[in-house]
Amino acid sequence: MKTHIVSTKQWMSILLSFMVVGVFFLKPVPNYAADKNPAGATGFTYNITFPDNQVDKELGYYQLKMTPGQHQKLAIALSNPSNEKVTIEVKVNGAKTNQNGVIEYGESTIKNDPSLKFDFTDLVKAPESVELAPGETKNLELTVAMPETGYDGVIAGGIQLMRAGQTDATTDGGGSKIINQYAYVIGMVLQETETEIVPDLSLNNVKAGQSNYRNAIFINFSNVTATYLNDMTVEVQITEKGKGTVLYERKQTAMRMAPNSFIDFPVSMNGERMVPGDYEADILVTSGEKKWAWKEDFKIKDEDANKFNERDVGLVQEKGLDWKLILLIVVAFLFFIILVFLFLRFLRK
Repeated sequence: MKTHIVSTKQWMSILLSFMVVGVFFLKPVPNYAADKNPAGATGFTYNITFPDNQVDKELGYYQLKMTPGQHQKLAIALSNPSNEKVTIEVKVNGAKTNQNGVIEYGESTIKNDPSLKFDFTDLVKAPESVELAPGETKNLELTVAMPETGYDGVIAGGIQLMRAGQTDATTDGGGSKIINQYAYVIGMVLQETETEIVPDLSLNNVKAGQSNYRNAIFINFSNVTATYLNDMTVEVQITEKGKGTVLYERKQTAMRMAPNSFIDFPVSMNGERMVPGDYEADILVTSGEKKWAWKEDFKIKDEDANKFNERDVGLVQEKGLDWKLILLIVVAFLFFIILVFLFLRFLRK
């Protein structure tokens, strides 16, 4: 028969596991089935009335055929079916491309690409918020002002509608706070001509960084044209400069890029420590019959490697001797010896 000895650290892990499970089981679960709010989680509804210059009225977003210098007003009907007052925050955002090759029309921290000639947020204006009384329906008025010069291609963005005060609706479960935010995002594409634009890509840089607090190599390239790039596949291989062994690689398909936007494509280092040195990235991007291939040298500096290794949550950091713990053990051992000595001396007397 084998005897299993459970260490103090294991007992602490088991106890912590029970505590975490207890938090989840004891935490009250909201009854969504009993919520009869017809507006759902957002607290309001919307309805689009398309103007005559809408290219396709079957779409669920705006695709407007405009002329140079044209000014146009649009209206989105907002309704509050609840019995409470609702404030709706309105934000106008340009279309961006995130790391996963997904186009974002909502609020984003991604910057504009230098190739962007006309920013969507400069052309489309909206009020910052709309207040709706219980049962009220009101139009959100948008203003579109196209550039005076002619423009081939498309300018894309989105109108984000979100009920105000959602950041206050937090759930505190054992010290953790969860914030659920719900919003509608209505896409908008502006164009002046039917001229077909051929997509083109440009490599910006290759550098070391972190994705979700884990070491990675980022391939940054731009769609420098005013058109969408669809069905994009990216393949990357990272090697030491002058050597053929592939250290890290990644391939991803079914990606898209917004017009005049860039992508920071991360290649994971698979949980390994970042090592300073000279490297080479072999990059291939395809979309249908179109191909872009680059070979780019890049360097990882000592200070960058140390910084990212310290921040990588997946790395098991090498720790030196814990002298404080050793000193505590020595003191405790000496104290124990003294107690034994005094006890034996007492018995002799």
